[in-house]
Amino acid sequence: MNAITQMITQQLAGSAGRQIATRLGVSESTANMAVQVAVPLVVAALARNAAKPEGSEQLHQAIAQDHDGSILDNLSGYLQNPQQGNGAGILGHVLGDQRASVENNVAQATGMDQNSAGSLMEIVAPLVMGAIGKTQQQNGLDPSGLAGYLGRQQREQAAAPGIMGMVSSMLDSNQDGSVTDDLARMAGGLFNK
Repeated sequence: MNAITQMITQQLAGSAGRQIATRLGVSESTANMAVQVAVPLVVAALARNAAKPEGSEQLHQAIAQDHDGSILDNLSGYLQNPQQGNGAGILGHVLGDQRASVENNVAQATGMDQNSAGSLMEIVAPLVMGAIGKTQQQNGLDPSGLAGYLGRQQREQAAAPGIMGMVSSMLDSNQDGSVTDDLARMAGGLFNK
């Protein structure tokens, strides 16, 4: 498990996890499993985009302006009104026209319905951005440093075959055995829309 996934799953342990499960009408264990699938999906798409200099610059600016990590300081308040985090907008940039397909795959992998999977991903996306923002601030990351950090997070994910295998199959929409082209297509428009 990479540091971003670990940070978010720790934040969502206990009452926050129960709050998400109640909001979505699923069991706490289903919500926790879905978080462990959704976070690496968002991280992988962000890492792919940040691998390009213009992508890392745009992500760095977006995080500096709107995602300083404070979302993690008032998690209960955020979970009472998750629309305030603009998760739909983040997912639109990150996943583009593949969003419905990815949400369907998350639903199938976790036993959730597609609407609940989509809602969960909208809740998780701002948390991922907040976790990245907190790290960016704490470590003084510039765009290049941010790209390197996300690349390391993605490689750590890849070392966890259970979760990454699931994430890879979800992202390999054309089933050519490579997620690179699929991530490029999904994340190519990140922050350019």
